[in-house]
Amino acid sequence: MPMKANKTEPQSQTRKQKKDTPWILHIFNHICFVTTIIGCYSCHWKIKQEKKFKHGQCCSLRERLFYPCLVISFCMSVLLVFVWVESSNEYNGFDWVIFIGTGLWFFWSIVLLSFLGILAAYTSLLLVLGFLLLWEGIELYLHWCHKILILLVIVICSFFFWILFTYWKDRWLTVGLSLQVFAPYIHLSSIAMMVILSWPLAFYLIHLEGEARIRRYQMTCNERKRNKRCNVLTKLRALQVAIGLPFFLILLCLYLLPLGNFSACVQEKNKLAPKPYFFGHRGAPMLGPENTIMSFEKAVEHGAYGLESDVHISYDHVPFLMHDSDLRRTTNIKEVLPNASLTHPSLFDWDFLSTLNAGKWFSHAPIKPFFGMKPLSEADRERAGNQKIPKLTELLELAQKEKKFVIFDLYGPAPNHSLRALYVHHVVSTILDSQIEQRLIFWLPGFEREYVKKKAPGFQQVSRLHSVERLTKENITRINVDYKNLFYNGMREYRAANISINLYLVNEPWLFSLAWCSRIPSVTTDNIQVLNEMTQPSYFMTPKYYLFVWILMDILSAIFIVAIFYFHWWKESKKEKLLKSTSIHTVTEYLLCAKHCERD
Repeated sequence: MPMKANKTEPQSQTRKQKKDTPWILHIFNHICFVTTIIGCYSCHWKIKQEKKFKHGQCCSLRERLFYPCLVISFCMSVLLVFVWVESSNEYNGFDWVIFIGTGLWFFWSIVLLSFLGILAAYTSLLLVLGFLLLWEGIELYLHWCHKILILLVIVICSFFFWILFTYWKDRWLTVGLSLQVFAPYIHLSSIAMMVILSWPLAFYLIHLEGEARIRRYQMTCNERKRNKRCNVLTKLRALQVAIGLPFFLILLCLYLLPLGNFSACVQEKNKLAPKPYFFGHRGAPMLGPENTIMSFEKAVEHGAYGLESDVHISYDHVPFLMHDSDLRRTTNIKEVLPNASLTHPSLFDWDFLSTLNAGKWFSHAPIKPFFGMKPLSEADRERAGNQKIPKLTELLELAQKEKKFVIFDLYGPAPNHSLRALYVHHVVSTILDSQIEQRLIFWLPGFEREYVKKKAPGFQQVSRLHSVERLTKENITRINVDYKNLFYNGMREYRAANISINLYLVNEPWLFSLAWCSRIPSVTTDNIQVLNEMTQPSYFMTPKYYLFVWILMDILSAIFIVAIFYFHWWKESKKEKLLKSTSIHTVTEYLLCAKHCERD
């Protein structure tokens, strides 16, 4: 009976252990985990137990030579994603450029963002899998399919970087502007990331330290291999320095970074400038078809300071509102006269242009002009679908009625147009004949400016970006410039010279916040309905608050990092003591056995 009780006792303990084991471990276990990461990384899903774990050398020479390619592809793809995400203000312009070349309107910017995101996610996944394999002590072997794809990622990223450096150099200015806004948050996030990285780093460094101590202890027990073990100890110390020193130098730089950090959105509240005014870019093109009366009325409803448009002249001398150099995108010309869809707008009579529909492309098209645009109400949808191409005089009547400023780009007619040499004179006469107050006109075209000053002295002259000396000489106190020029010292020299600055095209809240914090008086925007709701700049903080968060983050991160290193040191010390006691016990048994043999 006692024997039977002893047999049933282990069985009951086994049942109890199974009962206490979490349910997830019944499905997933360590072998399953290791097999999964090996399968994803090496595409070897059926691996013999004895071939899974290969301690010692982390990988072959060929793998060590290829691993930098994986790191390079990861860095390039992540940098491209970051650049394109920060260029979200330009997505609509990018889609328009692709439309000009292909004739197909689509969210090409989002397609490119998704593609780059997939590349970054793929390379990130391979890096994480490689790290996990090293953590498990398994030799790295990247499958040849992954190697080909990694090389392809490098080629694709190199192609995009070539485009950026050759044709889109100003995109780096957008990245620089975004860093001015997000610098405090990137700084704090980087410190948090260093705390997370300190866990595997501490594990590895303390593990190397423990191995060095064990080898030093073994050296006293075995003097014959002293020289060899000294070399191993030197390599272990060098590896500790090579890994640990850069980490702590980067951490120190992050701790001190705010001393040299500048962000326009970190300033005292009483020094914050008034909110910039809005010029509705072609009206409010997210609420109504661009360059239509509905669009301009929507801009007025949302508090526009002025209305921005584009002017062409018809073949029979009627100035009208249109941006593109053909009628494909914003009218139904393909349905009415498909063979003339690529003809310049100035080669059509106004009688024909006035019959075209300028709103169904906006209200009834399956793909909207802006990604994430809110759906229209039924009334707005019906109204938008009935919009026509407006004359310039219709815009001037609305501006005079609402007391809004008007600024426009003036496009010259086709070479064989009868007003090719006199279109500026004709447009000025049309404006004067409309009886609009001259002060409401911001005259932007740079050609024949002296004639315009003489003919319409009440027009407010607006220039492009020129030197302060030239603007002062021409007696111009307003400029209309690309927002990317804000990167150059915030355009302080122009503000110091009392030159009013209008930035175009500002759609993203973070970019509008930067303009606001940089004391810019006005911006041109597509997104007036969102920006008008902002009561203060996004990502705004006072210097005292930033100082408090900075010091608090430094202290907390230092405490966490020290605690992480101490935890790994304590854990390694326990292993070292256990190993030493085992080693002493083994040596004692060996000596006793040797003495016993000598007596025999």
